[in-house]
Amino acid sequence: MRLKVLGLIVGIAVLAGCSSDRVLRASAQLPAAALEAPQSYVVVTVRNPVSMPITRAASTPRGYDSARLYAAGSVARRMSRALASDYHLREVSSWPIALLDVHCLVYALPESADPEQLLTQLVRDPRVESAQPLQSFGTLSNRYNDPYSNLQHNVEQMAVAEAHALSRGANVRVAVIDTGVAVDHPDLPTNILTRNFVDNDGRAFREDAHGTAVAGVIAAVPDNGVGIVGIAPDARLLLYKACWRASVAGTKAACNSFTLAQALSAAVEAHADIVNLSLAGPSDPLLSRLVGRAVDAGIIVVGAVPPDGLRNTFPTNIDAVIAVDAIESGHAGPGVLRAPGRDVISLAPGGYYDFYSGSSLATAEVSGLIALLRAQRPRLTAREAETLLFSSEAATSGDLPASAPNACAALVKMLKRSQCAAN
Repeated sequence: MRLKVLGLIVGIAVLAGCSSDRVLRASAQLPAAALEAPQSYVVVTVRNPVSMPITRAASTPRGYDSARLYAAGSVARRMSRALASDYHLREVSSWPIALLDVHCLVYALPESADPEQLLTQLVRDPRVESAQPLQSFGTLSNRYNDPYSNLQHNVEQMAVAEAHALSRGANVRVAVIDTGVAVDHPDLPTNILTRNFVDNDGRAFREDAHGTAVAGVIAAVPDNGVGIVGIAPDARLLLYKACWRASVAGTKAACNSFTLAQALSAAVEAHADIVNLSLAGPSDPLLSRLVGRAVDAGIIVVGAVPPDGLRNTFPTNIDAVIAVDAIESGHAGPGVLRAPGRDVISLAPGGYYDFYSGSSLATAEVSGLIALLRAQRPRLTAREAETLLFSSEAATSGDLPASAPNACAALVKMLKRSQCAAN
């Protein structure tokens, strides 16, 4: 199924004001710092005994019309200042809540404070009516505004969205040695480098489907209102055409020793961090030597396992190459990472999107995951990356297959953190 770029029209709902809006609207705002780092703030309420005048016959202090008269009294203000002084807090906003007979304050915590310990002390303080963290909430909508992101079950399965809180692959150079790529696709980044080792046909380069799909899986631009989310969207793509279409339609392509050798040499010379080889073929002495040079240069090489699931063909017959197969293939060979490889949505030439299947897509996913890791640890080795991704498999949860690498779990383990949420 082919999908065209969606033009999104964002509708802004304007709430019609009713007669009581002026009474119920909040009278205080939080500073930007509290919105960005709520963990550094606490919400405290103190009792606010205030007698409010009866403004007219049949009105009461508890009625909505008189709520606007409710203000912080001298007792509440004095108590608020005393709490700030005693606990070294800084008031950043406050609001008297008529419905609860309290004055509500937001305090900034001192930098040296232990938030849990300080909250415990505040809760026990008789002057405090309540104390709690300034907690964050979110609307139940997609994490990204890309309209097809809800079709990216592979991204969900590998906890990529959670991992993006820690890493998006910034400054990692990923060489895609493949067919050409639709570099004019609106969902691809613009900071890409291209080289063609097959011919001088720029149009054919942009109409190649396989390389386009691989590049999209790795680095499609998120939150641009179109299409999908790349696994490592901030990575720098080096797009080397060494393969050409084997038929007018479809993704099947062919390469040879000469074109692939040129592309591998170019990747090493360009100081790539990762080389993605979503291809397979016979064992090749020349190409094996060049992969060895790439590995010696600190480049992580990721290759696709062929349809039979055996690591006896190039490039996965080379021990230093990280071998990747599709989970859905059913193969269970040792030393092979498995990632989603069935009906993976990605980019297609002409500004389209399509669903693809095979180990080529799984390989691109793993290259993207390694880019997330290497952005946080530039000297990460292939073996370290492989170990992290293998060990993260059990962390994947849900009804989808449980053997896919978990990007969030791998990053958390590498960085020795407790969660993926950014501090």
